[in-house]
Amino acid sequence: MTIEERAALLDQATATGEAIPQLTSSGPMSLETAYAVQHKGIELREGRGETLAGVKLGFTSKAKAEQMGVSDVIIGSLTDRMRVEDGGTFDVGRGVHPRVEPEVAFRLGPDAELVAVAPALEIIDSRYREFRFSLADVVADNTSASAFVLGPWTKIGQVDALAVDLLFDGEVVATGSTADILGDPLRALPAAQRMAAAYGHRLLGGSVLLAGAATAAVALKAGTHVEARVAGLGSVSVRTKEG
Repeated sequence: MTIEERAALLDQATATGEAIPQLTSSGPMSLETAYAVQHKGIELREGRGETLAGVKLGFTSKAKAEQMGVSDVIIGSLTDRMRVEDGGTFDVGRGVHPRVEPEVAFRLGPDAELVAVAPALEIIDSRYREFRFSLADVVADNTSASAFVLGPWTKIGQVDALAVDLLFDGEVVATGSTADILGDPLRALPAAQRMAAAYGHRLLGGSVLLAGAATAAVALKAGTHVEARVAGLGSVSVRTKEG
């Protein structure tokens, strides 16, 4: 398959919520090709009027990276239509395998420097059958990006060892620490700069950098109030529905 054909398959799966076979099931795919597929997918979104809102990092947890057998982070793109307002609603029915992670987000200044920090939720959703994928597959699938929610922005202080809780309907379902994000979420900026330079992503002033997950991803179902609490930063929430 061509890069365009692979991107079109993933784009269709995202639109319909119907899983597809792993792209690598039909043959090997290099990381460079996978990022080309990812960029083509974003071009399809931009062609429908979406605009870039930022970038996200994946595999920032040492445990997750070891589980996947990788030694570096991966990078994906965020668009404006992926954003859900704090306290808003997300339709899980439009997804394939929607899961949620508590994260730390940064806002970039005019020179792509970090100017503010916020608690965040990222909803990931692999478009592949059985939520199974290789490194190249997940990169091509825009690092499983689906939606994100941002809490209140605050000044950046020490963020390297803050307690993180993920709650469903007020009950804690996962706990972690911002130390699980690259050891210190502030390391997300040089990591993003390096990956952006290598693979052609854009770090724009005023855009968002999702630094990575502080806990394992938890499966979502309809009718749930999801909240992330990050000590010292506050909280952020979303409600799920179906249809």
